[in-house]
Amino acid sequence: MAMSGMRRMTTGFGLIQEEPPEQIAREGVPKLLALCPPDMRSEAIELAHWAYGGLGGVAFGALPARARMHSWAGPAYGLATWVLFERVVAPLLGLRSTRESRPIERAAIAADHVLYGFVVGSGPSPRERIA
Repeated sequence: MAMSGMRRMTTGFGLIQEEPPEQIAREGVPKLLALCPPDMRSEAIELAHWAYGGLGGVAFGALPARARMHSWAGPAYGLATWVLFERVVAPLLGLRSTRESRPIERAAIAADHVLYGFVVGSGPSPRERIA
């Protein structure tokens, strides 16, 4: 949800033309989006993004403890998820954003994912957990 707030701000400030979850729904999976009633699409897109982020958090938690014990592990993981999206997922979905040069937008989205990684990695470190 921290990312949702940041996305709203970066969009409101004009740094991002269209939020990535909306672009994915509109360009990448329009047939899936069409199954949702028009008046509930925004909420469905947001819930799908939260679910995707939650699965990413589970994946981070499944990494070996050695990989998660550094303070930079979460932000690095968040940035890695963005790079994976930019280089693999977006081109596979045929998103127009992959064919455009948008350095400010990309920097804002990268920062958004660093925040996500910080949140995901801010739980108790593997050394602090009680068995």
